[in-house]
Amino acid sequence: LTACLFLLKHFPFIWSHWTMYSCFLAQPGKMKRKFSSFFKSLVIELDKDLYGPDNHLVEWHRTPTTQETDGFQVKRPGDVNVRCTLLLMLDYQPPQFKLDPRLARLLGIHTQTRSSIIQALWQYVKTNKMQDSHDKEYINCDKYFQQIFDCPRLKFSEIPQRLTNLLLPPDPIVINHIISVDANDQKKTACYDIDVEVEDPLKAQMSSFLLSTANQQEIASLDNKIHETIESINQLKIQRDFMLSFSRDPKGYIQDWLKSQSRDLKLMTDVVGNPEEERTAEFYHQPWSQEAVSRYFYCKIQQRRQELEQALALRNT
Repeated sequence: LTACLFLLKHFPFIWSHWTMYSCFLAQPGKMKRKFSSFFKSLVIELDKDLYGPDNHLVEWHRTPTTQETDGFQVKRPGDVNVRCTLLLMLDYQPPQFKLDPRLARLLGIHTQTRSSIIQALWQYVKTNKMQDSHDKEYINCDKYFQQIFDCPRLKFSEIPQRLTNLLLPPDPIVINHIISVDANDQKKTACYDIDVEVEDPLKAQMSSFLLSTANQQEIASLDNKIHETIESINQLKIQRDFMLSFSRDPKGYIQDWLKSQSRDLKLMTDVVGNPEEERTAEFYHQPWSQEAVSRYFYCKIQQRRQELEQALALRNT
């Protein structure tokens, strides 16, 4: 961000040169942007009673053939103080939009780019769990969404189109100024600071760094170190949690740990049943054991009968 300074020069009795220009910190090795490049349009409204309905407005609007300039001059005769209003429309790149008041209150955003607005809407949907659990493509609107989009249910892909009627041009910057012709007025110049968006000077350096083949190996090496450090931190955290739990209740922790190991062992070996109970004699003296033995021998007899029948059938053929 850099500040544009508007300087309004006025002279007593005749303010024939009213100059507006910008001052800002230029990036080393780069050409300084001109004053007009920051704006889409500029309107100066003078006192209508002094200059009439046809001569009280001065307008400048950007066109495809606009030649950038480093300042504007407005000449008007006068011998009395003049009240004027400046309307400055910033040239946002990428374009920004002012949100409908209801949508602005919902998202807490006043003016932003279209992509940022859609991202904020998606974040609101996720936070309030409005995505349909059966059909992820649809959103079940809460009462606020229903008031804004006028429907109980909609696809998220429909939101960009529905946003068209909810996005307005951004508000202009309004400056109210009095052109003084008082000879005793020592303040001949007025300065106004306005924040404008400029390209990040580090963006080009970052892009060239990432695209450099020589730096790819360094980046990969740093990524591996990050992963190793994270893995080491996780292992240390597990050890710390183990020590803390063991120190609080050694007996209970050992019992829980053994149960956990037993469950893991069953999952790894695909063991059915409970080996710890099955290795004791009492397990086989339960009421169901005799029926289980009978079913076992019955299955074995049936299996043997099928084998004999298959063998006889082969011999006969």
